Amino acid sequence: MHSRDSCQDSDVTDPLGGLRDLFRLPRGVIYLDGNSLGPLPVATSDAVAQVVDEQWGHDLITSWNVHDWLRLPQRVGDKIARVIGAGPGEIVVADSTSINLYKVLMTAVAINRRDARRTEIVSERSNFPTDLYIAASVAAANGLTLRLVDLDRDAGLVPAADVVDDRTAVLLLTQVDYRTGRLLDITSISAEARAAGALTVWDLAHSAGVAPIGLGEADFAVGCGYKFLNGGPGAPAFVWMHPRHASAATQPLHGWLGHEAPFEFSTDYRPAPGIAGFQVGTPPILSLVALECGVDTVLAAEPLGGLTALRAKSISLTSLFIELVEPLCVDHGLHVITPRDPAHRGSQVSLTHDEGAYAIVQALIERGVIGDFRAPDVARFGFSPLYTRFVDVWDAVARLADVLDTGEWRDPRFAVRTAVT
Repeated sequence: MHSRDSCQDSDVTDPLGGLRDLFRLPRGVIYLDGNSLGPLPVATSDAVAQVVDEQWGHDLITSWNVHDWLRLPQRVGDKIARVIGAGPGEIVVADSTSINLYKVLMTAVAINRRDARRTEIVSERSNFPTDLYIAASVAAANGLTLRLVDLDRDAGLVPAADVVDDRTAVLLLTQVDYRTGRLLDITSISAEARAAGALTVWDLAHSAGVAPIGLGEADFAVGCGYKFLNGGPGAPAFVWMHPRHASAATQPLHGWLGHEAPFEFSTDYRPAPGIAGFQVGTPPILSLVALECGVDTVLAAEPLGGLTALRAKSISLTSLFIELVEPLCVDHGLHVITPRDPAHRGSQVSLTHDEGAYAIVQALIERGVIGDFRAPDVARFGFSPLYTRFVDVWDAVARLADVLDTGEWRDPRFAVRTAVT
């Protein structure tokens, strides 16, 4: 059995413990929402200020050459490649996750529609809504059908053969389910889908930065910069394409920075080769600088074991939370919907409560424990191994117990919905 003292001992011996100093965390707050918005890295404020005051303020437009601003999407992309197991030159940072998803889905459909039998995009019914909205728009634009399936994620490994057949052009999945935290095996699913003739597109929004990804035979991937990559609110997203598609893929949004020679100002569009062609408009320099600082916090773990060490600590943190919260489930009607098997879960634990999940989260926030709520009944807690301590887990569950034991979550003020939950 764990105690608060044993959790403190674990923090003392934690080889990743010093990485917490890379972040500016409010005193007295236990932050368990890094799976929605990562905290501010200490380096970010000075880095952005330096770009604003010196590069933009002093060097003005010459900074595009003097400070190589135009290369930032590729430079930060190469750093993200180290985080998700891609190669140099395979990732570019641009736009939002939704826009990148549109680009790669349209590209994948164009590649696989050469086979007239491929008339469907397949995705999971519980996928993140914006992914389904984008997929539906791509299907409609191409005269395809979007087929939604229910995957048995409790099995951990989902055989692609169960949902992919000769009608499938593209299989779109998210590695970590945003509600439950269930984790899918990209390597095996992508290999099976490819054997069946389907292309795979993966959303890495809730996995990039906390676990080795293993892209393997996947075809395309997208992900956001503001969750576990700590790039700041609204940080730009990234897009990856397997090198085997580099010569055949052309994405549909033909903007000037996706041109092979943008400063030629030609009226004829010629796509830049490879992933560079997935750029569209002028890169957001300030946001890219902030994102680079966030990605650097993840790369700071490389000398300490990298993603393998981060994943091991993530499993330890989530396992501890589940162990400590189990008695509350028995006494207060909570249910853990995240897989108990660590091989099948991401870096979050989700609880349901039939009556008051939203109010419980709000009462916890008032007590200094920040998680979030997802409709209809999910209280969600994310555990970033970069800055979350074992004693934070202990204290968070202790405060959750107080909220439940006292019934304070029933106070009507905690039921008032805010615009962002």
